[in-house]
Amino acid sequence: MRPIGIDLFAGAGGLSLGFEQAGFDIAAAVDVDPVHCAVHHFNFPDTTVIPRSVDKLSAAEIRDAASIGDRAVDCVFGGAPCQGFSMIGHRALDDPRNGLVRHFVRLVAELRPRTFVFENVKGLTVGRHRSFLEELVAEFEGAGYTVRLPWKVLNAANYGTPQSRQRLIVMGARGGVPVPGYPEPTTGIAGRQKDLVGLPDCPTCGDALGDLPDADGFPELLLDDEAATGAYGKPSAYASEMRCLSNSAWHFGYVRNWDRTVLTSSARTRHTDISQRRFAETQSGTVEPISRFFKLHEDGVSNTLRAGTDGARGAFTSPRPIHYRYDRCITVREMARLHGFPDWFRLHATKWHGARQIGNAVPPPLARVIAVEIAKALEITPTRPRGAINLGDPGLLKLDVSGAAAYFGVDPLPNRRDRKSGATKRRQVDIEAERIAAAGFHG
Repeated sequence: MRPIGIDLFAGAGGLSLGFEQAGFDIAAAVDVDPVHCAVHHFNFPDTTVIPRSVDKLSAAEIRDAASIGDRAVDCVFGGAPCQGFSMIGHRALDDPRNGLVRHFVRLVAELRPRTFVFENVKGLTVGRHRSFLEELVAEFEGAGYTVRLPWKVLNAANYGTPQSRQRLIVMGARGGVPVPGYPEPTTGIAGRQKDLVGLPDCPTCGDALGDLPDADGFPELLLDDEAATGAYGKPSAYASEMRCLSNSAWHFGYVRNWDRTVLTSSARTRHTDISQRRFAETQSGTVEPISRFFKLHEDGVSNTLRAGTDGARGAFTSPRPIHYRYDRCITVREMARLHGFPDWFRLHATKWHGARQIGNAVPPPLARVIAVEIAKALEITPTRPRGAINLGDPGLLKLDVSGAAAYFGVDPLPNRRDRKSGATKRRQVDIEAERIAAAGFHG
């Protein structure tokens, strides 16, 4: 029997995928955003998706929804949003702005997993934030967990991802379980990490994107996010894994049935001639001075891909980098390649939601090496599952917030982008949500 994990603040599922690839079954995925839940349900159709906020959720409700009863949970993982600032004279964890972190600790204490993984931004380790982190460690210890100290910040580029992305990782174990160790780096960034001499270089942007067809060659991608194509180039070793061209590319995860001839998550962006001229004049590896977009270097790694803000805070999308070869911003699929998401994995059909889901996610290759260390501590030998599973209904990828909320039967989140939609559009997505739900939702 495969070990089970529960993903809190799951988003589209970067941690879920990494843990699955390390041999875990993801029993439940919790996220308050129904759009993220719909995308997670598409990619992980056998995982119970719980579209609720953790502050209104108990361990008993998670166990009941996931039908795991009293079975031991092997790992609870997630990245709770937090401000990290202390109020003067008070503990940081008592600050209401850090309430979601407090509920992460509460659910870990209630679920009593054998291990946990808490991930967050690097900034928690410095300045005033550090006291918050120390309080967090004390809370886990008070709940009966031994925390691996000192905590570490890991860069995804040191684990085979073509992107410099640093994340704080805090791990712990309960009872007599050995405390998981941190994974040793397997790759370095060429010319930038002199302390990692001797390791192979991590994949480059060229390795990640060089075989993908140019989205601008497909007029249908102006209206949709997918197009039939057989025009892939010769893949690098990294691109071969993203395309799942070998059995080993699936690691210990479930093989998905998918159509390799379709280019997905690739909606085009209309750039003005002026913008394209500025992009062309920008040297690779530098920032275009007007837009402040970073231009990728074919032989370098991507800058950190960020999520921007949600609709309640103005729906600001962080800029997508400029392609090193084409005078345009990269597509969501190209972002996914730079993040370590394989090509079968799909994001929301819109560029705004899709880019936000990637920017919020832990790169799966980084999540996988962390999960491998968890499995080692638990003395679990991973096994490959038999057979293949089908992905979910593609209509899930096109639902806006109101449509996704209707699908799951929950109240929609306030979202300015949805409020701009007309009544006709809202009715259309409601009808689509009803159609998908009628086809069967087993979350």
